[in-house]
Amino acid sequence: MSEMTPSATPTQSNFIRDIMAADLASGKHEGRVHTRFPPEPNGYLHVGHAKSITINFGLAGEFGGKCNLRFDDTNPEKEETEYVDSIIEDVKWLGGDFGGRIFYASDYFQQLYDWAVQLINAGKAYVCDLSAEEVRRTRGNFTEPGKDSPYRTRSVEENLALFERMRAGEFPDGTRTLRAKIDMASPNLNMRDPVMYRILHAEHHRTGNQWCIYPMYDYAHGQCDSIEKITHSICTLEFEDHRPLYDWFIQQLGIYAPQQIEFDRLNLTYTMMSKRKLLKLVKDGHVNGWDDPRMPTISGMRRRGYTPEGLRNFCARQGVSKTNGITELSLLEYFIREDLNKHALRVMGVLRPLKVVIDNYPDDQVEWMEAVNNPADSSAGTRQVPFSKVLYIEQDDFREDPPKQFFRLSPGREVRLRYGYFVTCTSVVKNAQGEVVEVHCTYDPATRGGDSPDGRKVKSTMHWVSAVHAIGAEVRLYETLFTKEDPNDVPEGQDFTSNLNPRSLETVTARVEPSVAGAPPMTRYQFERLGYFCVDKGSTPETPVFNRTVTLKDAWAKIEKKTK
Repeated sequence: MSEMTPSATPTQSNFIRDIMAADLASGKHEGRVHTRFPPEPNGYLHVGHAKSITINFGLAGEFGGKCNLRFDDTNPEKEETEYVDSIIEDVKWLGGDFGGRIFYASDYFQQLYDWAVQLINAGKAYVCDLSAEEVRRTRGNFTEPGKDSPYRTRSVEENLALFERMRAGEFPDGTRTLRAKIDMASPNLNMRDPVMYRILHAEHHRTGNQWCIYPMYDYAHGQCDSIEKITHSICTLEFEDHRPLYDWFIQQLGIYAPQQIEFDRLNLTYTMMSKRKLLKLVKDGHVNGWDDPRMPTISGMRRRGYTPEGLRNFCARQGVSKTNGITELSLLEYFIREDLNKHALRVMGVLRPLKVVIDNYPDDQVEWMEAVNNPADSSAGTRQVPFSKVLYIEQDDFREDPPKQFFRLSPGREVRLRYGYFVTCTSVVKNAQGEVVEVHCTYDPATRGGDSPDGRKVKSTMHWVSAVHAIGAEVRLYETLFTKEDPNDVPEGQDFTSNLNPRSLETVTARVEPSVAGAPPMTRYQFERLGYFCVDKGSTPETPVFNRTVTLKDAWAKIEKKTK
């Protein structure tokens, strides 16, 4: 696990850090900083959660405090142990140190029930027989007040008896709720007698069938923070209007009051953040599971080859504010590329092989060329790469009739083979369709290692692999999962799946240098001139599989794209 340290958090000041620093200076919260990360176990975590993890665990670490991992498991119909396990793994991978402090809202079900009874006894809660639709219809709107439930005036004794019968399982789902008695005319709709408990005969992943009534999030959230003595309850902006309700419950119960602070959520172009919609992608088979490398889930990003350091640095650079915005996906890729550049070993691989025969090279000769493993890290050392008469290069690195500004291999042109020799194209072989399938060259023996003793220059250096030594590998090339920056931008009558990118995954049979043989899953490489790649979890020594993590910048690709 890559531990989240203070250096992993942003160095610039932000208002949450300023609040914490001021609280520590004043002695508030007894000089403690105690945060929590409270995901719902109803899906896998996505990149938006990564920002929350970075903030909560990062700031707690910076101020010498603690951060809990707490599961908001109050909806058994959508929650699964699989999601719990994946969340724990994701938080650990990203560097969140919860020190064994894993909690669940379900740990507090009895206490939450007892507090609900306390509110009933205080005349602050009542059992309501209105259906969910009737509750919505009588709630009012921003210009009209709501209407009191006809059951709002029930006596304390009747409410206590009914609530106890609700817990005993005497009523069907949806027939009764427990509601807070606040103000149906409040300008804040969250304060208009919100539902605290609903009847739900569903087996819970932890408590089984012990309960058939479950607390609503808005009731459980603040009290769970209170039980754990959280000092700074950090939430995204959509919870700002809910804060008065959380405060109301705390005040009515007379219990410890956490301090809630809201910040902007992370939104990325070409990226879907709704767990409900991500679940649809999984269930409908649009992707190959929650950890599909095209998914914005943390597990998908990990499988794709993202590093926890790169993801943390990206989240830290986002900072925190009080205004929601949207961030370019390319910025995330920049931070991943920046981190991989420091640590990934370099190898040579050819995604779309084109055969090259060096006619004047000895037929059976093999030379081992010394290649640098990582120019950014001298401690990574070097490796030996085999060179022989027959090689593979990229199809895109050859043009029979080259356009202007194309400096790679073409008839009569000399180029450098990285770590190898200068070679000059002399002829080509075509198939029946007129496509070039083989390129013939000559080499200059004096240029071994890629340098010319007479000082002549070439304008291009190309990667290659020895045909007889290269390993066949399945390589998965990923593009954005959606074609639009806003996947929810769809014509009337369509849903977000109409914006799915049919070219989000391309699989090719590549040739890779032999040094990668047997590399374990999650080994990251830079395929020189092509991008960063990661060994997939399904890879085997017999069938290596690589996922493209992120591309490199390619000057010619940009030129070619502009001319099309």
